Amino acid sequence: MTDLPDSATPTDAPRAVIVGAGPSGFYAADQLLTAGFEVDVLDALPTPFGLVRAGVAPDHPKIKAVTRVYEKTARKDGFRFFGGVVLGRDVTRAELLERYHVVLYALGTSDDNRLNVPGEDRPGSHAATHFVAWYNGHPDAADHEYDLSVKRAVVIGNGNVAIDVARMLVLHPDELTPTDTADHAIDVLSQSAVEEVILLGRRGPAQAAFTNPELRELADLQRAGVEVDATDLDLDEHSARWLEEEADITSRKNVEILRDYAEKGPKDASHRVILRFLRSPVEILGEGEHGPVTGVRVVVNEIQKGEDGSLRAVPTDREETIEAGLVLRSIGYRGKPVDDVPFDDRRGLIRNTGGRVCAESGDAHRGEYVVGWIKRGPSGVIGTNKKDAADTVARIVEDRSANALNTPTLTDTEEIAAFYAQRAPDSVTWAGWEAIDAHEKSSGEPHGRPRVKLVRLADLVERSRATSNS
Repeated sequence: MTDLPDSATPTDAPRAVIVGAGPSGFYAADQLLTAGFEVDVLDALPTPFGLVRAGVAPDHPKIKAVTRVYEKTARKDGFRFFGGVVLGRDVTRAELLERYHVVLYALGTSDDNRLNVPGEDRPGSHAATHFVAWYNGHPDAADHEYDLSVKRAVVIGNGNVAIDVARMLVLHPDELTPTDTADHAIDVLSQSAVEEVILLGRRGPAQAAFTNPELRELADLQRAGVEVDATDLDLDEHSARWLEEEADITSRKNVEILRDYAEKGPKDASHRVILRFLRSPVEILGEGEHGPVTGVRVVVNEIQKGEDGSLRAVPTDREETIEAGLVLRSIGYRGKPVDDVPFDDRRGLIRNTGGRVCAESGDAHRGEYVVGWIKRGPSGVIGTNKKDAADTVARIVEDRSANALNTPTLTDTEEIAAFYAQRAPDSVTWAGWEAIDAHEKSSGEPHGRPRVKLVRLADLVERSRATSNS
Protein backbone atom coordinates (compact mmCIF):
# COMPACT_ATOMS: atom_id res chain seq x y z
CA MET A 1 0.00 0.00 0.00
CA THR A 2 1.21 3.50 -0.76
CA ASP A 3 2.54 5.81 1.93
CA LEU A 4 -0.01 8.40 2.93
CA PRO A 5 0.87 12.03 2.24
CA ASP A 6 1.33 14.50 5.05
CA SER A 7 -2.23 15.54 5.84
CA ALA A 8 -3.01 19.05 6.86
CA THR A 9 -4.62 19.62 10.23
CA PRO A 10 -8.40 19.60 9.69
CA THR A 11 -9.68 23.08 9.07
CA ASP A 12 -12.90 24.74 8.09
CA ALA A 13 -11.42 25.62 4.70
CA PRO A 14 -13.47 24.36 1.74
CA ARG A 15 -11.84 21.46 -0.09
CA ALA A 16 -11.40 21.13 -3.84
CA VAL A 17 -10.27 18.18 -5.91
CA ILE A 18 -8.76 18.78 -9.33
CA VAL A 19 -8.84 15.84 -11.73
CA GLY A 20 -5.81 16.30 -13.96
CA ALA A 21 -2.30 17.54 -13.09
CA GLY A 22 -1.47 19.36 -16.31
CA PRO A 23 -0.94 23.12 -16.69
CA SER A 24 -4.60 24.07 -16.33
CA GLY A 25 -4.90 21.91 -13.23
CA PHE A 26 -1.84 23.47 -11.60
CA TYR A 27 -2.85 27.04 -12.45
CA ALA A 28 -6.28 26.38 -10.96
CA ALA A 29 -4.73 24.75 -7.89
CA ASP A 30 -2.55 27.77 -7.22
CA GLN A 31 -5.47 30.16 -7.56
CA LEU A 32 -7.73 28.05 -5.34
CA LEU A 33 -5.05 27.82 -2.66
CA THR A 34 -4.70 31.61 -2.78
CA ALA A 35 -8.49 31.90 -2.44
CA GLY A 36 -8.43 29.87 0.78
CA PHE A 37 -9.24 26.36 -0.46
CA GLU A 38 -7.39 23.18 0.36
CA VAL A 39 -6.62 21.29 -2.85
CA ASP A 40 -6.10 17.66 -3.76
CA VAL A 41 -4.88 16.99 -7.30
CA LEU A 42 -5.48 13.61 -8.93
CA ASP A 43 -3.87 12.32 -12.11
CA ALA A 44 -4.15 9.07 -14.01
CA LEU A 45 -0.35 8.87 -14.24
CA PRO A 46 2.14 8.63 -11.36
CA THR A 47 3.79 11.74 -12.81
CA PRO A 48 2.42 15.30 -12.86
CA PHE A 49 2.53 18.11 -15.47
CA GLY A 50 0.47 16.52 -18.25
CA LEU A 51 1.54 17.60 -21.73
CA VAL A 52 4.49 19.58 -20.39
CA ARG A 53 6.06 16.20 -19.66
CA ALA A 54 4.37 14.09 -22.32
CA GLY A 55 3.57 16.55 -25.12
CA VAL A 56 6.17 19.31 -25.38
CA ALA A 57 8.88 18.43 -27.89
CA PRO A 58 12.00 17.12 -26.11
CA ASP A 59 14.23 19.64 -27.92
CA HIS A 60 12.28 22.50 -26.28
CA PRO A 61 13.61 22.35 -22.71
CA LYS A 62 12.94 26.04 -22.04
CA ILE A 63 9.19 25.47 -22.41
CA LYS A 64 9.39 22.69 -19.84
CA ALA A 65 10.91 25.10 -17.32
CA VAL A 66 7.36 26.19 -16.49
CA THR A 67 7.21 23.17 -14.17
CA ARG A 68 9.20 25.21 -11.65
CA VAL A 69 6.11 27.37 -11.21
CA TYR A 70 3.97 24.28 -10.60
CA GLU A 71 6.50 22.95 -8.09
CA LYS A 72 6.10 26.14 -6.06
CA THR A 73 2.36 25.53 -6.00
CA ALA A 74 2.92 21.97 -4.78
CA ARG A 75 4.96 23.27 -1.84
CA LYS A 76 2.13 25.44 -0.55
CA ASP A 77 0.17 24.46 2.54
CA GLY A 78 -3.05 22.69 1.71
CA PHE A 79 -1.80 21.00 -1.50
CA ARG A 80 -1.74 17.23 -1.96
CA PHE A 81 -1.06 15.05 -5.02
CA PHE A 82 -2.38 11.59 -5.75
CA GLY A 83 -0.89 10.23 -8.96
CA GLY A 84 -2.09 6.98 -10.50
CA VAL A 85 -5.71 7.54 -9.45
CA VAL A 86 -8.08 7.19 -12.41
CA LEU A 87 -11.54 8.72 -12.45
CA GLY A 88 -14.01 6.11 -13.65
CA ARG A 89 -11.73 3.22 -12.68
CA ASP A 90 -10.51 3.82 -9.12
CA VAL A 91 -12.99 6.47 -8.03
CA THR A 92 -16.31 7.73 -9.29
CA ARG A 93 -17.68 11.20 -9.80
CA ALA A 94 -20.24 10.55 -7.05
CA GLU A 95 -17.50 9.55 -4.60
CA LEU A 96 -15.62 12.77 -5.26
CA LEU A 97 -18.77 14.80 -4.67
CA GLU A 98 -19.18 13.01 -1.34
CA ARG A 99 -15.79 14.33 -0.26
CA TYR A 100 -15.28 17.80 -1.73
CA HIS A 101 -16.99 21.17 -1.95
CA VAL A 102 -15.53 21.59 -5.45
CA VAL A 103 -14.80 18.99 -8.13
CA LEU A 104 -12.80 20.58 -10.95
CA TYR A 105 -12.15 18.59 -14.12
CA ALA A 106 -8.85 19.40 -15.88
CA LEU A 107 -8.70 16.29 -18.02
CA GLY A 108 -7.44 17.74 -21.30
CA THR A 109 -8.35 16.40 -24.74
CA SER A 110 -6.52 13.14 -25.26
CA ASP A 111 -8.29 11.73 -28.32
CA ASP A 112 -7.22 12.69 -31.82
CA ASN A 113 -9.55 13.80 -34.58
CA ARG A 114 -9.81 11.39 -37.49
CA LEU A 115 -9.61 12.12 -41.19
CA ASN A 116 -12.47 9.74 -41.99
CA VAL A 117 -10.96 8.82 -45.35
CA PRO A 118 -10.34 5.37 -46.90
CA GLY A 119 -7.08 3.75 -45.81
CA GLU A 120 -6.73 5.75 -42.60
CA ASP A 121 -6.04 2.64 -40.55
CA ARG A 122 -3.39 1.12 -42.82
CA PRO A 123 -0.06 0.14 -41.27
CA GLY A 124 2.09 3.26 -41.38
CA SER A 125 -0.82 5.66 -40.78
CA HIS A 126 -0.90 6.99 -37.23
CA ALA A 127 -2.27 9.72 -35.02
CA ALA A 128 0.37 12.32 -34.20
CA THR A 129 -0.79 12.23 -30.57
CA HIS A 130 0.37 8.62 -30.33
CA PHE A 131 3.71 9.42 -31.95
CA VAL A 132 4.26 12.37 -29.60
CA ALA A 133 3.40 10.23 -26.58
CA TRP A 134 5.79 7.53 -27.80
CA TYR A 135 8.85 9.75 -28.16
CA ASN A 136 8.03 11.54 -24.90
CA GLY A 137 7.93 8.32 -22.90
CA HIS A 138 4.24 8.20 -21.95
CA PRO A 139 3.70 4.78 -20.32
CA ASP A 140 0.66 4.05 -22.50
CA ALA A 141 2.76 4.51 -25.66
CA ALA A 142 6.05 2.87 -24.73
CA ASP A 143 5.25 -0.27 -26.74
CA HIS A 144 4.05 1.49 -29.89
CA GLU A 145 6.08 0.69 -33.01
CA TYR A 146 6.86 2.98 -35.94
CA ASP A 147 8.47 1.92 -39.19
CA LEU A 148 10.91 4.72 -40.01
CA SER A 149 12.67 2.79 -42.77
CA VAL A 150 10.81 4.89 -45.36
CA LYS A 151 12.23 7.89 -47.23
CA ARG A 152 9.23 10.24 -47.10
CA ALA A 153 6.66 11.03 -44.43
CA VAL A 154 3.53 13.15 -44.69
CA VAL A 155 2.32 15.08 -41.66
CA ILE A 156 -1.25 16.26 -42.04
CA GLY A 157 -1.90 19.46 -40.13
CA ASN A 158 -0.74 23.05 -39.85
CA GLY A 159 -0.27 23.58 -36.13
CA ASN A 160 2.62 23.46 -33.70
CA VAL A 161 2.25 19.74 -33.03
CA ALA A 162 2.62 19.06 -36.76
CA ILE A 163 5.83 21.09 -36.81
CA ASP A 164 7.12 19.32 -33.69
CA VAL A 165 6.54 15.93 -35.31
CA ALA A 166 8.19 16.99 -38.56
CA ARG A 167 11.18 18.35 -36.68
CA MET A 168 11.60 15.19 -34.60
CA LEU A 169 11.63 13.10 -37.77
CA VAL A 170 14.60 14.99 -39.25
CA LEU A 171 16.66 15.86 -36.16
CA HIS A 172 20.30 14.85 -36.40
CA PRO A 173 21.19 12.26 -33.73
CA ASP A 174 23.51 14.86 -32.19
CA GLU A 175 20.46 17.11 -31.69
CA LEU A 176 18.39 14.27 -30.29
CA THR A 177 20.67 12.56 -27.79
CA PRO A 178 21.08 15.54 -25.37
CA THR A 179 17.29 15.70 -24.84
CA ASP A 180 14.90 13.83 -22.56
CA THR A 181 13.44 11.90 -25.49
CA ALA A 182 12.57 8.39 -24.31
CA ASP A 183 15.47 5.99 -24.83
CA HIS A 184 13.41 3.63 -26.97
CA ALA A 185 12.55 6.51 -29.30
CA ILE A 186 16.13 7.78 -29.49
CA ASP A 187 17.20 4.35 -30.73
CA VAL A 188 14.57 4.29 -33.49
CA LEU A 189 14.79 7.96 -34.51
CA SER A 190 18.59 7.87 -34.69
CA GLN A 191 18.38 5.07 -37.25
CA SER A 192 15.49 6.63 -39.20
CA ALA A 193 15.69 6.58 -43.00
CA VAL A 194 13.20 9.46 -43.34
CA GLU A 195 14.81 12.20 -45.42
CA GLU A 196 11.79 14.25 -46.44
CA VAL A 197 8.76 15.37 -44.48
CA ILE A 198 5.82 17.08 -46.18
CA LEU A 199 3.46 19.15 -44.01
CA LEU A 200 0.01 19.40 -45.57
CA GLY A 201 -2.33 22.26 -44.71
CA ARG A 202 -6.02 22.13 -45.59
CA ARG A 203 -6.19 25.91 -45.77
CA GLY A 204 -3.81 28.55 -47.04
CA PRO A 205 -0.68 30.07 -45.50
CA ALA A 206 -2.67 32.97 -44.04
CA GLN A 207 -4.75 30.53 -42.00
CA ALA A 208 -1.88 28.35 -40.73
CA ALA A 209 -2.02 27.83 -36.96
CA PHE A 210 1.73 27.80 -36.30
CA THR A 211 3.19 30.19 -33.77
CA ASN A 212 5.99 32.37 -35.15
CA PRO A 213 8.86 30.88 -33.10
CA GLU A 214 7.91 27.30 -34.05
CA LEU A 215 7.78 28.16 -37.75
CA ARG A 216 10.94 30.24 -37.67
CA GLU A 217 13.10 27.67 -35.87
CA LEU A 218 12.72 25.17 -38.70
CA ALA A 219 15.56 27.13 -40.27
CA ASP A 220 17.84 26.08 -37.39
CA LEU A 221 17.67 22.35 -38.07
CA GLN A 222 21.17 20.95 -38.37
CA ARG A 223 20.66 18.70 -41.37
CA ALA A 224 17.34 19.78 -42.92
CA GLY A 225 16.37 22.59 -45.27
CA VAL A 226 12.91 24.17 -45.50
CA GLU A 227 11.08 24.31 -48.81
CA VAL A 228 8.02 26.44 -49.57
CA ASP A 229 6.61 26.75 -53.09
CA ALA A 230 6.20 30.45 -53.88
CA THR A 231 3.01 29.74 -55.83
CA ASP A 232 1.42 28.43 -52.62
CA LEU A 233 1.93 31.91 -51.18
CA ASP A 234 -0.09 33.70 -53.87
CA LEU A 235 -3.01 34.61 -51.62
CA ASP A 236 -6.58 34.60 -52.88
CA GLU A 237 -8.43 37.90 -52.64
CA HIS A 238 -10.35 36.86 -49.50
CA SER A 239 -7.23 35.79 -47.59
CA ALA A 240 -5.29 38.85 -48.73
CA ARG A 241 -8.04 41.19 -47.50
CA TRP A 242 -8.43 39.30 -44.23
CA LEU A 243 -4.67 39.37 -43.65
CA GLU A 244 -4.55 43.10 -44.25
CA GLU A 245 -7.65 44.14 -42.33
CA GLU A 246 -8.43 41.56 -39.64
CA ALA A 247 -5.59 39.11 -39.00
CA ASP A 248 -3.53 39.16 -35.83
CA ILE A 249 0.19 39.79 -35.84
CA THR A 250 0.96 36.06 -35.61
CA SER A 251 -0.80 35.25 -38.90
CA ARG A 252 0.82 38.18 -40.68
CA LYS A 253 4.25 37.23 -39.41
CA ASN A 254 3.73 33.60 -40.43
CA VAL A 255 3.17 34.67 -44.02
CA GLU A 256 6.31 36.82 -43.89
CA ILE A 257 8.35 33.88 -42.58
CA LEU A 258 6.97 31.58 -45.26
CA ARG A 259 7.75 34.10 -48.00
CA ASP A 260 11.28 34.37 -46.68
CA TYR A 261 11.65 30.57 -46.88
CA ALA A 262 10.30 30.60 -50.45
CA GLU A 263 12.64 33.39 -51.50
CA LYS A 264 15.78 31.85 -50.02
CA GLY A 265 15.00 28.28 -51.00
CA PRO A 266 16.09 25.27 -48.95
CA LYS A 267 19.68 25.17 -47.78
CA ASP A 268 21.94 22.45 -49.11
CA ALA A 269 21.14 19.63 -46.73
CA SER A 270 20.58 15.88 -46.63
CA HIS A 271 17.03 16.24 -45.30
CA ARG A 272 14.11 18.47 -46.15
CA VAL A 273 10.88 19.78 -44.61
CA ILE A 274 8.37 20.86 -47.25
CA LEU A 275 5.32 22.98 -46.39
CA ARG A 276 2.35 22.61 -48.74
CA PHE A 277 -0.96 24.41 -48.44
CA LEU A 278 -4.52 24.08 -49.74
CA ARG A 279 -4.32 20.28 -49.83
CA SER A 280 -6.72 17.84 -48.12
CA PRO A 281 -6.21 14.06 -48.01
CA VAL A 282 -9.03 12.07 -49.55
CA GLU A 283 -7.40 8.63 -49.36
CA ILE A 284 -4.41 6.95 -47.74
CA LEU A 285 -3.03 4.72 -50.47
CA GLY A 286 -1.50 1.28 -50.11
CA GLU A 287 -1.20 -2.19 -51.59
CA GLY A 288 -4.48 -4.09 -51.32
CA GLU A 289 -7.10 -3.45 -48.69
CA HIS A 290 -4.86 -3.72 -45.65
CA GLY A 291 -1.34 -3.21 -47.02
CA PRO A 292 1.06 -0.58 -45.66
CA VAL A 293 0.95 3.05 -46.71
CA THR A 294 2.41 3.91 -50.11
CA GLY A 295 1.08 7.44 -50.52
CA VAL A 296 -1.66 10.00 -50.02
CA ARG A 297 -4.23 11.12 -52.57
CA VAL A 298 -5.07 14.77 -51.97
CA VAL A 299 -7.55 17.24 -53.39
CA VAL A 300 -6.47 20.82 -54.11
CA ASN A 301 -8.59 23.36 -52.25
CA GLU A 302 -9.43 27.01 -52.74
CA ILE A 303 -10.47 29.58 -50.16
CA GLN A 304 -14.03 30.83 -50.41
CA LYS A 305 -15.98 33.22 -48.24
CA GLY A 306 -19.09 31.79 -46.62
CA GLU A 307 -22.39 33.55 -46.06
CA ASP A 308 -21.38 34.16 -42.45
CA GLY A 309 -18.18 35.88 -43.60
CA SER A 310 -15.86 33.05 -42.57
CA LEU A 311 -13.16 31.79 -44.93
CA ARG A 312 -13.36 28.11 -45.82
CA ALA A 313 -11.25 25.65 -47.75
CA VAL A 314 -13.41 24.23 -50.53
CA PRO A 315 -12.24 21.31 -52.72
CA THR A 316 -11.74 21.83 -56.45
CA ASP A 317 -11.74 19.15 -59.14
CA ARG A 318 -7.92 18.88 -59.08
CA GLU A 319 -6.18 16.02 -57.30
CA GLU A 320 -2.57 15.01 -56.65
CA THR A 321 -0.83 11.91 -55.37
CA ILE A 322 2.06 12.13 -52.92
CA GLU A 323 4.20 9.04 -52.50
CA ALA A 324 5.03 8.33 -48.86
CA GLY A 325 5.55 5.40 -46.50
CA LEU A 326 4.47 7.11 -43.28
CA VAL A 327 1.45 9.32 -42.53
CA LEU A 328 0.90 11.15 -39.25
CA ARG A 329 -2.33 13.07 -38.77
CA SER A 330 -2.28 16.15 -36.56
CA ILE A 331 -5.67 17.74 -37.16
CA GLY A 332 -6.78 18.55 -33.65
CA TYR A 333 -7.92 16.78 -30.52
CA ARG A 334 -11.10 16.13 -28.64
CA GLY A 335 -11.95 15.02 -25.16
CA LYS A 336 -13.57 11.73 -24.30
CA PRO A 337 -16.38 11.00 -21.85
CA VAL A 338 -15.30 10.03 -18.34
CA ASP A 339 -17.53 8.26 -15.82
CA ASP A 340 -20.92 10.01 -15.91
CA VAL A 341 -19.61 13.57 -16.15
CA PRO A 342 -21.91 15.55 -18.53
CA PHE A 343 -20.37 15.47 -21.98
CA ASP A 344 -21.03 17.26 -25.27
CA ASP A 345 -20.36 14.60 -27.90
CA ARG A 346 -20.55 17.03 -30.79
CA ARG A 347 -17.80 19.30 -29.45
CA GLY A 348 -15.84 16.61 -27.61
CA LEU A 349 -15.88 18.63 -24.36
CA ILE A 350 -17.37 18.45 -20.90
CA ARG A 351 -20.64 20.34 -21.13
CA ASN A 352 -20.24 23.68 -19.35
CA THR A 353 -21.22 27.30 -19.26
CA GLY A 354 -18.31 29.59 -18.42
CA GLY A 355 -16.56 26.78 -16.55
CA ARG A 356 -19.59 25.59 -14.60
CA VAL A 357 -20.48 22.01 -15.52
CA CYS A 358 -24.06 21.95 -16.69
CA ALA A 359 -26.83 19.66 -17.85
CA GLU A 360 -28.05 19.61 -21.43
CA SER A 361 -30.74 22.05 -20.32
CA GLY A 362 -28.02 24.52 -19.29
CA ASP A 363 -28.67 24.18 -15.56
CA ALA A 364 -25.41 24.25 -13.60
CA HIS A 365 -24.34 21.23 -11.54
CA ARG A 366 -23.68 22.33 -7.99
CA GLY A 367 -19.99 22.15 -7.10
CA GLU A 368 -18.70 20.87 -10.47
CA TYR A 369 -16.41 22.88 -12.73
CA VAL A 370 -14.12 22.46 -15.70
CA VAL A 371 -10.91 24.10 -16.87
CA GLY A 372 -8.43 23.93 -19.75
CA TRP A 373 -8.82 22.18 -23.09
CA ILE A 374 -11.66 19.94 -21.88
CA LYS A 375 -13.54 23.18 -21.15
CA ARG A 376 -12.84 25.27 -24.24
CA GLY A 377 -11.17 22.98 -26.77
CA PRO A 378 -7.49 22.49 -27.70
CA SER A 379 -6.32 26.03 -28.35
CA GLY A 380 -3.66 28.43 -27.22
CA VAL A 381 -0.27 27.87 -25.63
CA ILE A 382 0.58 26.70 -22.11
CA GLY A 383 0.19 30.18 -20.66
CA THR A 384 -3.33 30.49 -22.10
CA ASN A 385 -4.45 28.08 -19.41
CA LYS A 386 -3.57 30.53 -16.63
CA LYS A 387 -6.25 33.03 -17.63
CA ASP A 388 -8.67 30.23 -18.38
CA ALA A 389 -8.12 28.87 -14.87
CA ALA A 390 -8.60 32.34 -13.39
CA ASP A 391 -11.96 32.63 -15.15
CA THR A 392 -13.18 29.31 -13.76
CA VAL A 393 -11.84 29.97 -10.27
CA ALA A 394 -13.66 33.30 -10.29
CA ARG A 395 -16.91 31.37 -10.85
CA ILE A 396 -16.02 29.05 -7.95
CA VAL A 397 -15.37 31.99 -5.64
CA GLU A 398 -18.67 33.58 -6.72
CA ASP A 399 -20.49 30.35 -5.89
CA ARG A 400 -18.77 30.13 -2.51
CA SER A 401 -20.00 33.64 -1.69
CA ALA A 402 -23.49 32.63 -2.75
CA ASN A 403 -23.37 29.39 -0.69
CA ALA A 404 -23.76 27.50 -3.95
CA LEU A 405 -20.88 25.00 -3.66
CA ASN A 406 -21.37 21.28 -3.16
CA THR A 407 -22.01 20.03 0.39
CA PRO A 408 -19.78 16.98 1.04
CA THR A 409 -20.54 14.43 3.75
CA LEU A 410 -17.07 12.85 4.15
CA THR A 411 -14.54 15.57 4.89
CA ASP A 412 -11.81 14.09 7.06
CA THR A 413 -8.56 14.72 5.18
CA GLU A 414 -6.75 11.64 6.49
CA GLU A 415 -9.69 9.41 5.63
CA ILE A 416 -9.72 10.84 2.11
CA ALA A 417 -6.03 10.00 1.69
CA ALA A 418 -6.66 6.49 3.01
CA PHE A 419 -9.55 6.15 0.56
CA TYR A 420 -7.23 6.83 -2.40
CA ALA A 421 -4.56 4.48 -1.04
CA GLN A 422 -7.13 1.71 -0.68
CA ARG A 423 -8.70 2.23 -4.11
CA ALA A 424 -5.38 2.69 -5.96
CA PRO A 425 -2.64 0.85 -4.01
CA ASP A 426 -0.02 1.96 -6.55
CA SER A 427 -0.90 5.64 -6.20
CA VAL A 428 1.95 8.10 -5.83
CA THR A 429 2.19 11.11 -3.52
CA TRP A 430 4.14 14.30 -4.24
CA ALA A 431 7.06 12.90 -2.24
CA GLY A 432 6.90 9.83 -4.46
CA TRP A 433 7.03 12.01 -7.57
CA GLU A 434 10.03 13.86 -6.15
CA ALA A 435 11.81 10.51 -5.77
CA ILE A 436 11.01 9.68 -9.42
CA ASP A 437 12.17 13.13 -10.50
CA ALA A 438 15.46 12.88 -8.62
CA HIS A 439 16.17 9.44 -10.08
CA GLU A 440 15.47 10.51 -13.65
CA LYS A 441 17.64 13.61 -13.33
CA SER A 442 20.53 11.73 -11.75
CA SER A 443 20.30 9.11 -14.51
CA GLY A 444 20.55 11.80 -17.18
CA GLU A 445 23.35 13.85 -15.62
CA PRO A 446 26.29 11.60 -16.63
CA HIS A 447 25.11 11.78 -20.25
CA GLY A 448 24.51 15.52 -20.37
CA ARG A 449 20.76 15.00 -20.53
CA PRO A 450 18.11 16.73 -18.39
CA ARG A 451 16.72 13.34 -17.39
CA VAL A 452 16.30 9.74 -18.51
CA LYS A 453 12.61 9.03 -18.26
CA LEU A 454 11.13 5.94 -16.69
CA VAL A 455 8.44 4.78 -19.12
CA ARG A 456 6.91 1.76 -17.39
CA LEU A 457 4.24 2.18 -14.73
CA ALA A 458 5.79 -0.53 -12.55
CA ASP A 459 9.19 1.19 -12.67
CA LEU A 460 7.66 4.57 -11.84
CA VAL A 461 5.76 3.17 -8.87
CA GLU A 462 8.81 1.25 -7.61
CA ARG A 463 11.00 4.35 -7.80
CA SER A 464 8.34 6.45 -6.04
CA ARG A 465 8.69 4.19 -3.01
CA ALA A 466 12.39 5.09 -2.64
CA THR A 467 13.46 8.14 -0.69
CA SER A 468 14.20 11.28 -2.70
CA ASN A 469 17.88 10.93 -1.73
CA SER A 470 18.33 7.41 -3.07
